[in-house]
Amino acid sequence: MLKIFTPWLDFADYTLPVWAAWLGVILLLAAVLLFWRSHVDLGRNWSPTVQLREGHALVTEGVYRYIRHPMYASQWLWVIAQAMLLHNWIAGLGGIVCFTPFYFMRVAPEEQMMLEQFGKEYRAYMQHTGRILPRWR
Repeated sequence: MLKIFTPWLDFADYTLPVWAAWLGVILLLAAVLLFWRSHVDLGRNWSPTVQLREGHALVTEGVYRYIRHPMYASQWLWVIAQAMLLHNWIAGLGGIVCFTPFYFMRVAPEEQMMLEQFGKEYRAYMQHTGRILPRWR
Protein backbone atom coordinates (compact mmCIF):
# COMPACT_ATOMS: atom_id res chain seq x y z
CA MET A 1 0.00 0.00 0.00
CA LEU A 2 2.88 2.36 0.78
CA LYS A 3 4.28 1.81 -2.70
CA ILE A 4 0.96 2.43 -4.40
CA PHE A 5 -0.29 5.42 -2.41
CA THR A 6 2.90 7.24 -1.34
CA PRO A 7 6.26 8.16 -2.88
CA TRP A 8 8.14 6.87 0.20
CA LEU A 9 9.55 3.75 -1.51
CA ASP A 10 10.36 5.36 -4.87
CA PHE A 11 14.08 5.31 -4.06
CA ALA A 12 13.99 1.49 -4.35
CA ASP A 13 12.35 1.29 -7.77
CA TYR A 14 13.80 -0.84 -10.55
CA THR A 15 12.73 -1.53 -14.10
CA LEU A 16 11.98 -4.88 -15.68
CA PRO A 17 11.08 -5.51 -19.32
CA VAL A 18 7.39 -5.56 -20.23
CA TRP A 19 7.47 -9.34 -20.77
CA ALA A 20 8.37 -9.77 -17.07
CA ALA A 21 5.17 -8.01 -16.03
CA TRP A 22 3.14 -10.27 -18.31
CA LEU A 23 4.91 -13.29 -16.85
CA GLY A 24 4.05 -11.91 -13.41
CA VAL A 25 0.38 -11.73 -14.39
CA ILE A 26 0.47 -15.34 -15.60
CA LEU A 27 2.19 -16.49 -12.39
CA LEU A 28 -0.32 -14.59 -10.28
CA LEU A 29 -3.25 -16.20 -12.11
CA ALA A 30 -1.60 -19.62 -11.72
CA ALA A 31 -1.11 -18.93 -8.00
CA VAL A 32 -4.77 -18.05 -7.49
CA LEU A 33 -5.93 -21.10 -9.48
CA LEU A 34 -3.60 -23.47 -7.63
CA PHE A 35 -4.60 -22.04 -4.25
CA TRP A 36 -8.30 -22.41 -5.07
CA ARG A 37 -7.85 -25.94 -6.47
CA SER A 38 -5.86 -27.11 -3.45
CA HIS A 39 -8.63 -25.90 -1.11
CA VAL A 40 -11.27 -27.66 -3.20
CA ASP A 41 -9.25 -30.88 -3.24
CA LEU A 42 -8.61 -30.76 0.52
CA GLY A 43 -12.23 -30.09 1.37
CA ARG A 44 -12.93 -30.55 5.07
CA ASN A 45 -9.34 -31.65 5.72
CA TRP A 46 -8.03 -28.06 5.51
CA SER A 47 -6.94 -26.31 8.68
CA PRO A 48 -5.30 -22.91 9.12
CA THR A 49 -3.02 -24.34 11.81
CA VAL A 50 -0.71 -27.34 11.85
CA GLN A 51 -3.22 -29.85 13.17
CA LEU A 52 -5.27 -32.80 12.05
CA ARG A 53 -9.01 -32.85 12.52
CA GLU A 54 -11.00 -35.83 13.69
CA GLY A 55 -11.59 -38.11 10.72
CA HIS A 56 -8.79 -36.44 8.75
CA ALA A 57 -7.95 -38.37 5.58
CA LEU A 58 -4.77 -38.37 3.54
CA VAL A 59 -5.63 -36.50 0.34
CA THR A 60 -3.74 -37.81 -2.68
CA GLU A 61 -6.08 -36.80 -5.50
CA GLY A 62 -6.41 -33.67 -7.60
CA VAL A 63 -3.35 -31.43 -7.35
CA TYR A 64 -2.22 -33.53 -4.38
CA ARG A 65 -1.55 -36.34 -6.82
CA TYR A 66 1.48 -34.35 -8.03
CA ILE A 67 2.64 -32.21 -5.10
CA ARG A 68 2.26 -32.50 -1.33
CA HIS A 69 2.00 -28.78 -0.60
CA PRO A 70 0.17 -27.03 -3.43
CA MET A 71 -0.93 -24.17 -1.18
CA TYR A 72 2.69 -23.34 -0.43
CA ALA A 73 3.52 -23.77 -4.12
CA SER A 74 0.80 -21.23 -4.90
CA GLN A 75 2.26 -18.82 -2.36
CA TRP A 76 5.71 -19.19 -3.96
CA LEU A 77 4.15 -18.35 -7.31
CA TRP A 78 2.41 -15.36 -5.72
CA VAL A 79 5.54 -13.85 -4.17
CA ILE A 80 7.54 -14.35 -7.38
CA ALA A 81 4.72 -12.68 -9.32
CA GLN A 82 4.73 -9.84 -6.80
CA ALA A 83 8.43 -9.20 -7.49
CA MET A 84 7.72 -9.12 -11.23
CA LEU A 85 4.71 -6.83 -10.93
CA LEU A 86 5.86 -4.38 -8.24
CA HIS A 87 9.14 -3.03 -9.58
CA ASN A 88 10.53 -2.04 -6.22
CA TRP A 89 13.22 -3.75 -4.13
CA ILE A 90 11.17 -3.37 -0.94
CA ALA A 91 7.56 -3.81 -2.08
CA GLY A 92 8.40 -6.29 -4.82
CA LEU A 93 10.68 -8.55 -2.81
CA GLY A 94 8.88 -8.09 0.51
CA GLY A 95 6.68 -11.11 -0.12
CA ILE A 96 9.66 -13.39 -0.69
CA VAL A 97 11.41 -12.06 2.42
CA CYS A 98 8.32 -12.60 4.58
CA PHE A 99 7.18 -15.93 3.14
CA THR A 100 10.56 -17.74 3.08
CA PRO A 101 10.97 -18.16 6.88
CA PHE A 102 7.27 -19.02 7.26
CA TYR A 103 7.63 -21.78 4.66
CA PHE A 104 10.75 -23.30 6.24
CA MET A 105 9.29 -23.16 9.76
CA ARG A 106 6.00 -24.73 8.75
CA VAL A 107 6.64 -27.49 6.19
CA ALA A 108 8.86 -29.79 8.27
CA PRO A 109 6.44 -29.91 11.25
CA GLU A 110 3.53 -30.53 8.88
CA GLU A 111 5.29 -33.42 7.20
CA GLN A 112 6.33 -34.87 10.57
CA MET A 113 2.72 -34.67 11.76
CA MET A 114 1.53 -36.45 8.60
CA LEU A 115 4.18 -39.16 9.03
CA GLU A 116 3.08 -39.71 12.62
CA GLN A 117 -0.58 -39.91 11.62
CA PHE A 118 -0.37 -41.84 8.35
CA GLY A 119 3.01 -43.61 8.64
CA LYS A 120 3.88 -45.87 5.72
CA GLU A 121 1.03 -44.51 3.60
CA TYR A 122 2.43 -40.98 3.83
CA ARG A 123 6.01 -42.17 3.31
CA ALA A 124 4.90 -43.94 0.10
CA TYR A 125 3.06 -40.78 -0.94
CA MET A 126 6.26 -38.77 -0.38
CA GLN A 127 8.12 -41.12 -2.72
CA HIS A 128 5.78 -40.29 -5.61
CA THR A 129 5.25 -36.56 -5.12
CA GLY A 130 7.40 -33.49 -4.84
CA ARG A 131 7.11 -31.10 -1.95
CA ILE A 132 6.16 -28.02 -4.00
CA LEU A 133 7.14 -29.05 -7.53
CA PRO A 134 5.94 -32.21 -9.28
CA ARG A 135 8.43 -35.04 -9.50
CA TRP A 136 9.36 -35.78 -13.05
CA ARG A 137 9.90 -39.46 -13.69
